[in-house]
Amino acid sequence: MVMSWIWTGLVLVSILCAAISGNGGVLAAAALQGAQAGVTLAISMAGAICLWSGVGKLMEAGGITDTLAGALKPLLHRLFPSTKEDAALSRDLSANICANFLGLGNAATPMGIQAAKRLKRGDTATDELCRLIVLNTASIQLIPTNVAAVRSGLGCDTPFDILPAVWITSLCSAGLGVTAAWLLGKVWKR
Repeated sequence: MVMSWIWTGLVLVSILCAAISGNGGVLAAAALQGAQAGVTLAISMAGAICLWSGVGKLMEAGGITDTLAGALKPLLHRLFPSTKEDAALSRDLSANICANFLGLGNAATPMGIQAAKRLKRGDTATDELCRLIVLNTASIQLIPTNVAAVRSGLGCDTPFDILPAVWITSLCSAGLGVTAAWLLGKVWKR
């Protein structure tokens, strides 16, 4: 709700400034050009998102997500103790984490929502749910597929040359975020 007010305010200030400075035609041209660029970018990204969403479904149908859940079990049990009793939660979390590893934020969302629903307890966010949200927001990305698709769609010849920077920043942000969520969960209980 607040963001809609902020965006509305920004648009109104832009229109007002353009009207005062006599640049209404420039503003209209920029708005049309931005809309066209947004549609072009969305179409160029659609292929990558469809491909990796399909790969995710194939992984689930082929039992690969269950295998990954087994491989991630030690980590998941530490971060999300509820996975010890809930195999479906473990499967959803592993699929979500693996999709985030591949940089598929959009494709990871449905699995993250399923895991969040399983972690929800009443109207209060549990510590595990907070850790899931932090882990999804600051996800570790081994292959930033969506970012590479955007860079490729905008004409970049080497869309994956950002890998070292992505690895370092995503490891730091996810590590610090999960640590902060864990510490705040401990402090908050006192």
